Amino acid sequence: MKFLSSIRWKILFIFIISILAAIVTVVFLIILATYLDNYFSPLHRIFSLLHRTVGVQPLVILTGILLFIVYFFALSQRSIRYLEEISHNLKEVAGGQFDIFIPVRSTDELGVLAENINFMTSQVKSSIQEERNAERAKNELITSVSHDLRTPLTSILGYLGLIVNDRYRDEVALRYYADIAYNKSLRLKNLIDELFEYTRVSYGGMKVNLQRLNMVELMKQLVEDFTPLLEESDMTCHLFSSKKEVFAWVDANMIVRVFENLISNGIRYGKDGKKLDIKIEEKEDIRISMISYGDPIPSKDLPYLFDRFYRVEKSRSQEMGGTGLGLAIAKSIVELHNGKINVDSNSERTVFEIKLSS
Repeated sequence: MKFLSSIRWKILFIFIISILAAIVTVVFLIILATYLDNYFSPLHRIFSLLHRTVGVQPLVILTGILLFIVYFFALSQRSIRYLEEISHNLKEVAGGQFDIFIPVRSTDELGVLAENINFMTSQVKSSIQEERNAERAKNELITSVSHDLRTPLTSILGYLGLIVNDRYRDEVALRYYADIAYNKSLRLKNLIDELFEYTRVSYGGMKVNLQRLNMVELMKQLVEDFTPLLEESDMTCHLFSSKKEVFAWVDANMIVRVFENLISNGIRYGKDGKKLDIKIEEKEDIRISMISYGDPIPSKDLPYLFDRFYRVEKSRSQEMGGTGLGLAIAKSIVELHNGKINVDSNSERTVFEIKLSS
Protein backbone atom coordinates (compact mmCIF):
# COMPACT_ATOMS: atom_id res chain seq x y z
CA MET A 1 0.00 0.00 0.00
CA LYS A 2 1.47 3.30 -1.16
CA PHE A 3 0.17 5.33 1.77
CA LEU A 4 2.33 3.20 4.09
CA SER A 5 5.47 4.61 2.43
CA SER A 6 5.23 7.53 4.90
CA ILE A 7 6.06 7.03 8.57
CA ARG A 8 3.24 9.34 9.68
CA TRP A 9 0.68 7.21 7.84
CA LYS A 10 2.24 4.08 9.28
CA ILE A 11 1.84 5.46 12.80
CA LEU A 12 -1.77 6.42 12.11
CA PHE A 13 -2.43 2.98 10.66
CA ILE A 14 -0.87 1.26 13.69
CA PHE A 15 -2.87 3.57 15.97
CA ILE A 16 -6.18 2.62 14.32
CA ILE A 17 -5.34 -1.08 14.17
CA SER A 18 -4.37 -1.01 17.85
CA ILE A 19 -7.71 0.59 18.80
CA LEU A 20 -9.68 -1.95 16.75
CA ALA A 21 -7.67 -4.84 18.13
CA ALA A 22 -8.20 -3.57 21.69
CA ILE A 23 -11.97 -3.24 21.14
CA VAL A 24 -12.22 -6.72 19.64
CA THR A 25 -10.20 -8.18 22.49
CA VAL A 26 -12.30 -6.40 25.12
CA VAL A 27 -15.50 -7.71 23.52
CA PHE A 28 -14.03 -11.19 23.44
CA LEU A 29 -13.01 -10.91 27.11
CA ILE A 30 -16.50 -9.72 28.07
CA ILE A 31 -18.07 -12.70 26.30
CA LEU A 32 -15.53 -15.04 27.89
CA ALA A 33 -16.09 -13.50 31.32
CA THR A 34 -19.87 -13.90 30.98
CA TYR A 35 -19.44 -17.57 30.05
CA LEU A 36 -17.05 -18.24 32.92
CA ASP A 37 -19.26 -16.33 35.35
CA ASN A 38 -22.13 -18.70 34.60
CA TYR A 39 -20.18 -21.97 34.92
CA PHE A 40 -17.37 -21.34 37.42
CA SER A 41 -18.47 -20.18 40.85
CA PRO A 42 -15.00 -19.10 42.09
CA LEU A 43 -14.70 -16.72 39.15
CA HIS A 44 -18.28 -15.54 39.81
CA ARG A 45 -17.21 -14.27 43.22
CA ILE A 46 -14.18 -12.46 41.72
CA PHE A 47 -16.27 -10.81 39.03
CA SER A 48 -18.86 -9.76 41.60
CA LEU A 49 -16.13 -8.17 43.73
CA LEU A 50 -14.69 -6.26 40.75
CA HIS A 51 -18.18 -5.18 39.76
CA ARG A 52 -18.85 -3.75 43.23
CA THR A 53 -15.46 -2.09 43.78
CA VAL A 54 -14.40 -0.87 40.34
CA GLY A 55 -17.50 -0.99 38.18
CA VAL A 56 -17.99 -2.59 34.79
CA GLN A 57 -17.47 0.52 32.66
CA PRO A 58 -14.19 1.68 34.27
CA LEU A 59 -12.91 -1.89 34.17
CA VAL A 60 -13.68 -2.20 30.46
CA ILE A 61 -12.08 1.18 29.70
CA LEU A 62 -8.97 0.37 31.75
CA THR A 63 -8.62 -3.02 30.06
CA GLY A 64 -9.09 -1.42 26.63
CA ILE A 65 -6.39 1.21 27.32
CA LEU A 66 -3.92 -1.41 28.53
CA LEU A 67 -4.64 -3.58 25.51
CA PHE A 68 -4.25 -0.57 23.17
CA ILE A 69 -0.83 0.23 24.67
CA VAL A 70 0.29 -3.39 24.32
CA TYR A 71 -0.88 -3.64 20.71
CA PHE A 72 0.53 -0.23 19.73
CA PHE A 73 4.00 -1.00 21.10
CA ALA A 74 3.94 -4.51 19.62
CA LEU A 75 3.00 -3.26 16.14
CA SER A 76 5.42 -0.31 16.21
CA GLN A 77 8.30 -2.33 17.65
CA ARG A 78 9.89 -2.90 14.23
CA SER A 79 10.03 0.82 13.42
CA ILE A 80 11.27 1.63 16.92
CA ARG A 81 14.10 -0.92 16.66
CA TYR A 82 15.01 0.41 13.22
CA LEU A 83 15.12 3.95 14.60
CA GLU A 84 17.31 2.77 17.48
CA GLU A 85 19.62 1.06 14.96
CA ILE A 86 19.89 4.26 12.91
CA SER A 87 20.57 6.29 16.06
CA HIS A 88 23.28 3.85 17.20
CA ASN A 89 24.99 3.88 13.80
CA LEU A 90 24.78 7.67 13.68
CA LYS A 91 26.65 7.83 16.99
CA GLU A 92 29.30 5.52 15.51
CA VAL A 93 29.64 7.85 12.52
CA ALA A 94 29.93 10.85 14.85
CA GLY A 95 32.75 8.98 16.59
CA GLY A 96 34.69 8.67 13.33
CA GLN A 97 33.57 5.22 12.13
CA PHE A 98 32.90 5.94 8.45
CA ASP A 99 32.73 2.29 7.36
CA ILE A 100 29.23 2.05 8.82
CA PHE A 101 26.47 0.98 6.43
CA ILE A 102 22.84 1.12 7.56
CA PRO A 103 20.61 -1.39 5.76
CA VAL A 104 17.62 0.24 4.07
CA ARG A 105 14.65 -1.79 5.30
CA SER A 106 11.76 0.49 4.32
CA THR A 107 10.68 3.13 1.85
CA ASP A 108 9.42 5.59 4.46
CA GLU A 109 11.26 8.49 6.08
CA LEU A 110 13.40 6.12 8.15
CA GLY A 111 14.57 4.36 4.98
CA VAL A 112 15.31 7.73 3.36
CA LEU A 113 17.17 8.78 6.52
CA ALA A 114 19.27 5.60 6.35
CA GLU A 115 20.07 6.26 2.67
CA ASN A 116 21.07 9.84 3.43
CA ILE A 117 23.30 8.78 6.32
CA ASN A 118 24.96 6.16 4.09
CA PHE A 119 25.50 8.78 1.39
CA MET A 120 26.84 11.26 3.94
CA THR A 121 29.31 8.76 5.40
CA SER A 122 30.53 7.74 1.94
CA GLN A 123 31.01 11.41 0.99
CA VAL A 124 32.82 12.20 4.24
CA LYS A 125 34.98 9.10 3.84
CA SER A 126 35.76 10.09 0.25
CA SER A 127 36.59 13.65 1.32
CA ILE A 128 38.91 12.41 4.06
CA GLN A 129 40.62 10.08 1.59
CA GLU A 130 41.03 12.90 -0.91
CA GLU A 131 42.47 15.10 1.81
CA ARG A 132 44.92 12.36 2.77
CA ASN A 133 45.87 11.86 -0.87
CA ALA A 134 46.37 15.61 -1.27
CA GLU A 135 48.53 15.71 1.84
CA ARG A 136 50.55 12.74 0.61
CA ALA A 137 50.89 14.33 -2.84
CA LYS A 138 52.04 17.57 -1.22
CA ASN A 139 54.64 15.74 0.84
CA GLU A 140 55.82 13.83 -2.23
CA LEU A 141 56.00 17.07 -4.17
CA ILE A 142 58.07 18.73 -1.45
CA THR A 143 60.40 15.73 -1.35
CA SER A 144 60.81 15.66 -5.13
CA VAL A 145 61.29 19.42 -5.34
CA SER A 146 63.88 19.36 -2.57
CA HIS A 147 65.82 16.63 -4.39
CA ASP A 148 65.63 18.30 -7.80
CA LEU A 149 66.58 21.73 -6.46
CA ARG A 150 69.41 20.41 -4.33
CA THR A 151 71.21 18.71 -7.25
CA PRO A 152 71.95 21.80 -9.40
CA LEU A 153 72.32 23.99 -6.32
CA THR A 154 75.03 21.68 -4.96
CA SER A 155 76.89 21.93 -8.25
CA ILE A 156 76.59 25.72 -8.30
CA LEU A 157 77.89 26.04 -4.76
CA GLY A 158 80.71 23.61 -5.51
CA TYR A 159 82.03 25.47 -8.55
CA LEU A 160 81.51 28.89 -6.97
CA GLY A 161 83.43 27.61 -3.93
CA LEU A 162 86.34 26.70 -6.21
CA ILE A 163 86.27 30.23 -7.65
CA VAL A 164 85.93 32.02 -4.30
CA ASN A 165 88.76 29.98 -2.77
CA ASP A 166 90.99 30.60 -5.83
CA ARG A 167 91.23 26.90 -6.51
CA TYR A 168 91.69 27.17 -10.28
CA ARG A 169 94.79 26.95 -12.40
CA ASP A 170 94.31 29.83 -14.80
CA GLU A 171 91.78 32.14 -16.44
CA VAL A 172 90.56 29.35 -18.73
CA ALA A 173 89.66 27.14 -15.75
CA LEU A 174 87.99 30.12 -14.05
CA ARG A 175 85.85 30.72 -17.13
CA TYR A 176 85.05 27.01 -17.33
CA TYR A 177 83.86 26.88 -13.71
CA ALA A 178 81.83 30.08 -14.16
CA ASP A 179 80.15 28.69 -17.29
CA ILE A 180 79.18 25.49 -15.48
CA ALA A 181 77.78 27.47 -12.53
CA TYR A 182 75.87 29.72 -14.92
CA ASN A 183 74.35 26.77 -16.83
CA LYS A 184 73.38 25.07 -13.61
CA SER A 185 71.76 28.35 -12.48
CA LEU A 186 69.76 28.46 -15.69
CA ARG A 187 68.61 24.91 -15.09
CA LEU A 188 67.65 25.80 -11.54
CA LYS A 189 65.66 28.81 -12.77
CA ASN A 190 63.96 26.65 -15.40
CA LEU A 191 62.99 24.09 -12.77
CA ILE A 192 61.61 26.76 -10.43
CA ASP A 193 59.62 28.38 -13.27
CA GLU A 194 58.13 25.04 -14.33
CA LEU A 195 57.40 24.10 -10.74
CA PHE A 196 55.58 27.39 -10.23
CA GLU A 197 53.57 26.82 -13.40
CA TYR A 198 52.77 23.24 -12.38
CA THR A 199 51.44 24.28 -8.98
CA ARG A 200 49.33 27.04 -10.55
CA VAL A 201 47.82 24.68 -13.11
CA SER A 202 47.38 21.64 -10.86
CA TYR A 203 46.12 23.31 -7.69
CA GLY A 204 43.56 25.74 -9.01
CA GLY A 205 45.69 28.84 -9.32
CA MET A 206 44.92 29.35 -13.00
CA LYS A 207 41.65 30.44 -14.59
CA VAL A 208 40.75 29.07 -18.00
CA ASN A 209 39.63 31.81 -20.40
CA LEU A 210 38.02 29.87 -23.23
CA GLN A 211 37.71 31.24 -26.73
CA ARG A 212 36.87 29.65 -30.05
CA LEU A 213 40.12 29.19 -31.98
CA ASN A 214 41.01 27.67 -35.33
CA MET A 215 43.42 24.91 -34.34
CA VAL A 216 44.78 24.59 -37.91
CA GLU A 217 45.98 28.21 -37.96
CA LEU A 218 47.31 27.89 -34.42
CA MET A 219 49.39 24.83 -35.33
CA LYS A 220 50.68 26.51 -38.50
CA GLN A 221 51.93 29.43 -36.42
CA LEU A 222 53.61 27.08 -33.94
CA VAL A 223 55.34 25.15 -36.73
CA GLU A 224 56.72 28.45 -38.10
CA ASP A 225 57.95 29.42 -34.63
CA PHE A 226 59.86 26.12 -34.34
CA THR A 227 61.33 26.27 -37.85
CA PRO A 228 64.81 27.42 -36.67
CA LEU A 229 65.00 24.63 -34.08
CA LEU A 230 63.77 22.09 -36.65
CA GLU A 231 66.43 23.17 -39.14
CA GLU A 232 69.10 23.07 -36.46
CA SER A 233 68.08 19.47 -35.68
CA ASP A 234 67.96 18.64 -39.41
CA MET A 235 64.24 17.79 -39.14
CA THR A 236 61.10 18.58 -41.11
CA CYS A 237 57.57 19.08 -39.79
CA HIS A 238 54.40 18.34 -41.74
CA LEU A 239 50.90 19.45 -40.77
CA PHE A 240 47.91 17.37 -41.89
CA SER A 241 44.30 18.39 -41.32
CA SER A 242 40.97 16.90 -42.37
CA LYS A 243 39.62 20.44 -42.82
CA LYS A 244 40.99 23.91 -43.44
CA GLU A 245 39.26 25.15 -40.30
CA VAL A 246 38.86 23.11 -37.12
CA PHE A 247 37.57 25.14 -34.20
CA ALA A 248 37.87 24.32 -30.51
CA TRP A 249 37.08 26.15 -27.29
CA VAL A 250 40.47 26.62 -25.60
CA ASP A 251 42.54 29.02 -23.56
CA ALA A 252 45.05 30.11 -26.20
CA ASN A 253 48.00 30.79 -23.87
CA MET A 254 47.56 27.56 -21.94
CA ILE A 255 46.99 25.26 -24.92
CA VAL A 256 49.98 26.76 -26.75
CA ARG A 257 52.08 25.75 -23.71
CA VAL A 258 50.94 22.15 -24.24
CA PHE A 259 51.77 22.03 -27.94
CA GLU A 260 55.10 23.79 -27.44
CA ASN A 261 56.07 21.14 -24.93
CA LEU A 262 55.06 18.27 -27.22
CA ILE A 263 56.81 19.76 -30.26
CA SER A 264 59.95 20.42 -28.19
CA ASN A 265 59.96 16.83 -26.96
CA GLY A 266 59.37 15.58 -30.50
CA ILE A 267 62.42 17.49 -31.72
CA ARG A 268 64.56 16.66 -28.70
CA TYR A 269 63.95 12.91 -28.60
CA GLY A 270 62.80 12.23 -32.17
CA LYS A 271 65.60 13.85 -34.18
CA ASP A 272 66.86 10.44 -35.32
CA GLY A 273 63.58 10.01 -37.21
CA LYS A 274 64.25 13.23 -39.15
CA LYS A 275 60.64 14.34 -39.19
CA LEU A 276 57.69 15.37 -37.03
CA ASP A 277 54.08 14.97 -38.17
CA ILE A 278 51.09 16.86 -36.74
CA LYS A 279 47.59 15.60 -37.54
CA ILE A 280 44.31 17.38 -36.81
CA GLU A 281 41.03 15.46 -37.07
CA GLU A 282 37.47 16.48 -36.27
CA LYS A 283 35.10 13.66 -35.37
CA GLU A 284 32.79 13.65 -32.36
CA ASP A 285 35.63 15.60 -30.79
CA ILE A 286 38.85 17.24 -31.98
CA ARG A 287 41.97 15.08 -32.02
CA ILE A 288 45.44 16.53 -32.43
CA SER A 289 48.32 14.08 -32.76
CA MET A 290 52.06 14.76 -32.48
CA ILE A 291 53.98 11.95 -34.21
CA SER A 292 57.74 11.49 -33.99
CA TYR A 293 59.87 8.68 -35.37
CA GLY A 294 62.87 8.51 -33.07
CA ASP A 295 63.69 6.00 -30.35
CA PRO A 296 60.54 4.45 -28.80
CA ILE A 297 59.51 5.05 -25.20
CA PRO A 298 59.83 1.79 -23.21
CA SER A 299 56.44 0.24 -22.51
CA LYS A 300 57.20 0.09 -18.77
CA ASP A 301 57.51 3.89 -18.72
CA LEU A 302 54.32 4.75 -20.63
CA PRO A 303 51.91 4.57 -17.64
CA TYR A 304 54.05 7.03 -15.66
CA LEU A 305 55.03 9.42 -18.43
CA PHE A 306 52.67 12.20 -17.24
CA ASP A 307 53.68 11.91 -13.57
CA ARG A 308 55.55 14.90 -12.20
CA PHE A 309 59.35 14.58 -12.06
CA TYR A 310 59.21 11.29 -13.96
CA ARG A 311 62.01 10.87 -16.48
CA VAL A 312 62.35 7.98 -18.91
CA GLU A 313 66.12 8.31 -18.88
CA LYS A 314 67.10 10.47 -15.93
CA SER A 315 70.70 11.17 -16.86
CA ARG A 316 69.84 11.91 -20.47
CA SER A 317 66.90 14.13 -19.54
CA GLN A 318 68.95 16.16 -17.11
CA GLU A 319 71.71 16.59 -19.65
CA MET A 320 69.22 17.92 -22.17
CA GLY A 321 67.61 20.23 -19.64
CA GLY A 322 64.43 18.26 -18.89
CA THR A 323 62.79 18.89 -15.53
CA GLY A 324 60.25 16.06 -15.53
CA LEU A 325 57.40 18.59 -15.22
CA GLY A 326 56.61 19.43 -18.84
CA LEU A 327 54.28 16.52 -19.56
CA ALA A 328 52.68 16.79 -16.10
CA ILE A 329 51.88 20.44 -16.87
CA ALA A 330 50.54 19.47 -20.31
CA LYS A 331 48.24 16.86 -18.80
CA SER A 332 46.92 19.28 -16.17
CA ILE A 333 46.20 21.94 -18.81
CA VAL A 334 44.40 19.46 -21.08
CA GLU A 335 42.30 18.23 -18.14
CA LEU A 336 41.41 21.84 -17.29
CA HIS A 337 39.89 21.91 -20.80
CA ASN A 338 37.94 18.71 -19.98
CA GLY A 339 40.09 16.96 -22.54
CA LYS A 340 42.35 13.90 -22.56
CA ILE A 341 45.97 13.31 -23.50
CA ASN A 342 47.35 9.88 -24.34
CA VAL A 343 50.64 8.47 -25.56
CA ASP A 344 51.48 5.37 -27.55
CA SER A 345 54.94 4.29 -28.62
CA ASN A 346 56.40 1.43 -30.65
CA SER A 347 59.47 0.73 -32.73
CA GLU A 348 58.06 2.76 -35.64
CA ARG A 349 56.70 5.91 -34.03
CA THR A 350 55.64 7.72 -30.86
CA VAL A 351 52.22 9.40 -30.84
CA PHE A 352 50.92 11.96 -28.35
CA GLU A 353 47.17 12.45 -28.92
CA ILE A 354 45.09 15.25 -27.42
CA LYS A 355 41.28 15.16 -27.46
CA LEU A 356 39.38 18.43 -27.07
CA SER A 357 35.73 19.44 -27.28
CA SER A 358 34.69 21.25 -30.43
